[in-house]
Amino acid sequence: MNSHRRILWPGAVVGAVVLMAGACSGSAGGSEGTGAADCVRVIDEATGETGKECLPLAPESDRVDLGEPTFSHPTDVTNPLHPTSEVDQVVMGGQVDGAPFRTEVSTLPDTRTITLDGRKIQTLTSQYVAFAGGRIHEVALDWYAQADDGSVWYLGEDVFNYEDGVVADTEGTWQAGRDKAPAAMIMPAQPERGDVYRPENLPGVVFEEVTVKETDRTVDGPYGKVDGAITVHELHMDGSTEDKTFAPGYGEFSTGNDGGDLEAVSLASPTDAQPGPLPPRLTALDRTARAVQDGEVTDADLGAAQAAWTAYRDSDPVPKLLERQMTRDLDALDKAVVAKNDEETLAAALRVAQNTSDLRLRYEPVRTVDLARFGLWARQLGIDADARDEGAVAGDVTSLELVWDRLKDDTSGAAAAAITADLREARDAADRKDLAKAGDLAPVLAAQLARTTG
Repeated sequence: MNSHRRILWPGAVVGAVVLMAGACSGSAGGSEGTGAADCVRVIDEATGETGKECLPLAPESDRVDLGEPTFSHPTDVTNPLHPTSEVDQVVMGGQVDGAPFRTEVSTLPDTRTITLDGRKIQTLTSQYVAFAGGRIHEVALDWYAQADDGSVWYLGEDVFNYEDGVVADTEGTWQAGRDKAPAAMIMPAQPERGDVYRPENLPGVVFEEVTVKETDRTVDGPYGKVDGAITVHELHMDGSTEDKTFAPGYGEFSTGNDGGDLEAVSLASPTDAQPGPLPPRLTALDRTARAVQDGEVTDADLGAAQAAWTAYRDSDPVPKLLERQMTRDLDALDKAVVAKNDEETLAAALRVAQNTSDLRLRYEPVRTVDLARFGLWARQLGIDADARDEGAVAGDVTSLELVWDRLKDDTSGAAAAAITADLREARDAADRKDLAKAGDLAPVLAAQLARTTG
């Protein structure tokens, strides 16, 4: 997963700046012209003016990313602190500027070959999907490769930033080998205190410098203690800094704190998996979550969901973050229903359904949960089409497409072709703002899904 993305939220005032430096070339680590003697100056994104101050970079002698990596088996990304090929999906949650925040990070079956200084390097593709208030906010396809020494390298990303359901820009997109962009170390093989590396190193587009602060930490995981974690200090391209924790079995583990902005692991698969049937009370919660996501939440629906949540929470261990999020979203749903605020009711009901799907990841394979998520978004498409919400409909179709990217390779040919065709129709309808057509396709997609899972 992208271990250093900073979310820019709609409406937030962001004093971001872009860094400009001297030469930044070389196939790995930007080893030419990026030493302590260089000055990485700032350019204010709002004005385009170049600042006079230099970013406080670490001495080049502290950097561990200046060597030339060798990639014999690059898609075996097994570094304990960045185990992309061993973790199928990580769900993260929290809040930013007080708004509910959630991500799904999934390793896709597809690989991508990137040419760097004449070498063809096969990379794993990680799909990063961020939701603000339950709605699509950012998507990135990140490309990772592990070097023979065990270090993990970042070879670029395609970024899509969304506003009101549609792509607003692709800022942050880069690829190693283009525009003099080097491959960038995102995790050393055996990080030690004081190690410095740059997970992104294309000044003017993307830039970060990381210093390892602590190693061999024990942190509280979703279902118990996790040993071997590290904490790093990140210097961002706007001059701000933050600490971030990485943990074995997860990779990026947490950023921020409970009292402010927070992005932290809710649970991961297979790291936290406990295969077996869904507990009966989780099945009941899932049923009530579907009921509140039908576009018309009654007092009876709300009461049933609250009772089902209490019963499940009291009967089975629930990750602390997910417990807090579900309680928050049910409280928000209660307030919205009382206030007869239809928009907030729909938003909170969607988040309750998302939280429930995340809880299922403990007991069911990722594919099973993603099939349920596909059904969730098909239902939401119908609800938002009825509400005449063009942006929400566009975002629903995008969410369906993203889940489908995770499912299609393991779906039989005829079923895959039918769903792909229906999704193309839904995309065309959303782009044309034909909400009636989009709404008509919602039950069709749900029916196709039912045949796939039947």
